[in-house]
Amino acid sequence: MQQVTDRISAAGLSVDAGLFDFVEREVLPVAGLDAAAFWTGFAGIVGEFSPRIRGALARRDNLQLRLDEWHTANPGPIADAGAYRSYLREIGYLENEPADYLISTSRVDTEIAQQAGPQLVVPLLNARFAANAANARWGSLYDALYGTDAIPTDGALAPGDEYNVARGAVVVARGRAFLDAHFPLTTGSHADASKYLVNSGVLTIERIDGSTSTLTASEQFVGFAGDAESPTAVVLVNHGLHVEIAIDRNHPIGSTDPAGVRDLVLEAAVTTIMDLEDSVSAVDAEDKVLGYRNWLALMQGTLSAPVTKAGKTFVRTMNADRRYSAPDGSAMVLHGRSMMFIRHVGHFMFTDAILDAEGNEVPEGVLDAVVTSLAAAANLRGEAALANSRTGSLYIVKPKMHGPAEVAITVDLFAAVERLAGFEPRTLKIGIMDEERRTTLNLKAAIFEARDRVVFINTGFLDRTGDEIHTSRLAGPFVRKADLKIQSYIGAYEEQNVDVGLRVGFSGVAQIGKGMWAMPEKMAAMLEQKSAQLKAGATTAWVPSPTAATLHALQYHDIDVFAVQNVLRSRAPRGIDPILEVPVVANPAWTNDERRDELDGNVQSILGYVVRWVEQGIGCSTVPDLGDVGLMEDRATLRISSQLLGNWLAHGILSAAEVEDSLVRVSSIVDRQNAGDSLYTALRLNGKDSLALRAARDLILLASQQPNGYTEPILHRYRRQQKAATR
Repeated sequence: MQQVTDRISAAGLSVDAGLFDFVEREVLPVAGLDAAAFWTGFAGIVGEFSPRIRGALARRDNLQLRLDEWHTANPGPIADAGAYRSYLREIGYLENEPADYLISTSRVDTEIAQQAGPQLVVPLLNARFAANAANARWGSLYDALYGTDAIPTDGALAPGDEYNVARGAVVVARGRAFLDAHFPLTTGSHADASKYLVNSGVLTIERIDGSTSTLTASEQFVGFAGDAESPTAVVLVNHGLHVEIAIDRNHPIGSTDPAGVRDLVLEAAVTTIMDLEDSVSAVDAEDKVLGYRNWLALMQGTLSAPVTKAGKTFVRTMNADRRYSAPDGSAMVLHGRSMMFIRHVGHFMFTDAILDAEGNEVPEGVLDAVVTSLAAAANLRGEAALANSRTGSLYIVKPKMHGPAEVAITVDLFAAVERLAGFEPRTLKIGIMDEERRTTLNLKAAIFEARDRVVFINTGFLDRTGDEIHTSRLAGPFVRKADLKIQSYIGAYEEQNVDVGLRVGFSGVAQIGKGMWAMPEKMAAMLEQKSAQLKAGATTAWVPSPTAATLHALQYHDIDVFAVQNVLRSRAPRGIDPILEVPVVANPAWTNDERRDELDGNVQSILGYVVRWVEQGIGCSTVPDLGDVGLMEDRATLRISSQLLGNWLAHGILSAAEVEDSLVRVSSIVDRQNAGDSLYTALRLNGKDSLALRAARDLILLASQQPNGYTEPILHRYRRQQKAATR
């Protein structure tokens, strides 16, 4: 091995020196692999999968050309669904559906197979966020209610600077109502409790009037902490989720409660996706190593991060498991941390962190697969300080795959990594994101390729719609963004994802997921609306914060998702024709005000997100809209906004001059909204456009030229320039 400037040669590969050092010093000792054998094996994987991935991308381009030919000859909404379907099958866009089958994935942890609950998605480059998410398996219901608009925030119930006793009383009442609804007593209410105790293995509730009661369903009591006569915690279970009644008569809240209850601690973020993709800004080896190092620490159970609250700084570490006594007095342990997935980048991404023998960038997803898998080796062997999987599985979400053949590439890649690492076959499990149109239309065939290692499918409105716009870009101008959410193809897509998952045996084996709640400050609205995802058959749905996870957990107590799935199994599939509908407008009649509102709203979304991505390397953030309502933005939201404006430009609904005018006008709004950020720099300074503003302009004006409508090429180019300028 020979060092050349800031790169090191290894087995014919040219490796960034920082990445090389991290792998050799930190990853390989954990994996127990010889360095020379590792680099030789890694080079072999690169040599095998680089041409396969490049071939898959070339097929995407070829199919897009054929689709462009169709829409050029047949502009407007699909007039003949049968002819369109036949054409898609003729060009290979639609593939034959396999015969009926059931997935056979084994060694799946309970959190994924049998527990329905909230799921966090967290940028892995931020150690504090990652540690918070790992610990979000358990959340304070009292804090979540008190600190959000789940309880009205005006008048006598306004939180204020000091503790509001009236607001606290409403929180406690909501907590008792929750217990009564899901853990009813044989007589009376939890609101009347003066003491909880365990009597001969039975949870007994002494009441203020001196009488006693027990749970109507005694099996819901599963554990306690402390002395049976005076427990410090009582653990209940409903729909597979645990609730801890925390008791402390010396606590400020517990001291005012007749039963000494200081809090209700809910099992909340049952699973978390540690993200290396849409929510991060990782443009070079330096960024990748930061994410990989955080993942290594998570898998070793040692991740820590400083946190400052109320002027005090402390170090947050990963929570230990929670230990209780079972009703019979035997030991009981509940997992203390969220079950962690990791999300890799898609096949489209390549990186110069490693160059092959010909000097070509290698597929970044190959690098992700190798490094993150080896970093988990000690955890998979049961040697880490804190366990993630107890079944010896590693859960990997693979995004942005187009069709069954690309799933097959990922499956083969995972098998190759298992051989390199010495793992048991099918240790690496796959989560398939149903977010690209060709995967949606061939979902049953796509899952078939991963039938013995799939643990997850989900839907995502934003990426799915971004791909829809780009795929059918020549059909005509798409409807406005708000109207996209109510198009019939979206409902059919969401329904089909569940139907296919249930037909191939996901229930009780693998997750069926739904998308993100994008308004972190609007928890009351979330509690009103997000239960619809559970009623649609989702065993998990994405939330933007640990607090949101705690509140969303309430809905899994309300709804038995597995019972819902049992009912949905008998639903007749709608077929793909509704999914093939293209939501374009044949003769748009939008007013000038409507066009301007749509333009400015999307430009605001783009600028507010891109300025943080390019200037500060923040891959996911809450961006105020034009009405100053904070919306969670990532590359998926950016993809849809940029593609929609690019589509309108291509069809003459907007002009480049109008886009330029909006960029200038909205820049001042974004500057104002970020005035409190000491790291923020203006989008336009002394008449000169910042790199972020230039990136936003390119994302709109060059939208139609971006492969599959992805934003990464432009974002990465400008972020690299920004990093170079500030070194």
